[in-house]
Amino acid sequence: MRTIMMTAAIIAVLSSGAVAQASSLGRPCTTAPQSQWLSVESLKAKAEAQGYKVQKAKIAKACGEIYALDRNNARTELFVDPTSGEIVAKE
Repeated sequence: MRTIMMTAAIIAVLSSGAVAQASSLGRPCTTAPQSQWLSVESLKAKAEAQGYKVQKAKIAKACGEIYALDRNNARTELFVDPTSGEIVAKE
């Protein structure tokens, strides 16, 4: 019984890692040094200027990640170059 519970726990941990990986771009959006990156607030402002309603934003693994609603109120995740705010991918 204990072995089954341990196996189930391991599967749950591995599955959650796969989901987390699927939600990120998996590659950096820039190779520029961090000193050249815009602030998270600036990245949010650039996305909002393009019509997105930003709900959350962060910079992770040299890529800005913006969680927002598009003009049709559909959820979207934007991956932006932190040096320019340019959108490099959408999910």
